[in-house]
Amino acid sequence: MIEPSGPLALFAGSFLASTLLPGGSEAMLLYAVSVTPEKQNLYWLIATLGNSLGGMSSWLLGWWIARRFPERILKKPEQRRAVERIARRGSPILLLSWLPVIGDPLCLAAGWSGTGVIPSALFITIGKALRYALLLGVFHGMVN
Repeated sequence: MIEPSGPLALFAGSFLASTLLPGGSEAMLLYAVSVTPEKQNLYWLIATLGNSLGGMSSWLLGWWIARRFPERILKKPEQRRAVERIARRGSPILLLSWLPVIGDPLCLAAGWSGTGVIPSALFITIGKALRYALLLGVFHGMVN
């Protein structure tokens, strides 16, 4: 059985929370750290890795859809505009991939628009790592 505050549950929850599925990896991370505070750095790394890989799975899905169904899916003008914006701004926009509601579609649109896999992974990871570090810093300040 998977321990709810353990690393495997945190990784899975963080991964799923960063796909198009809903989820709350922040609560899982804070719970894990509250149970075993000495593992805070490890849990930060696990949550960042899981959430980043989840974001990259959305990127990969967008990349695949763009190649498999080039123009059939972007029927709404706002969808076309979103992909065009990402194509213009490039992968640095993925620093915002941690944002609720827009972060996951942002990763999908980045894959669709053809941003490079390595820069996309880098910016997704940086954004998510900073978000978790800030969260843990605020949590640590509240607890102490």
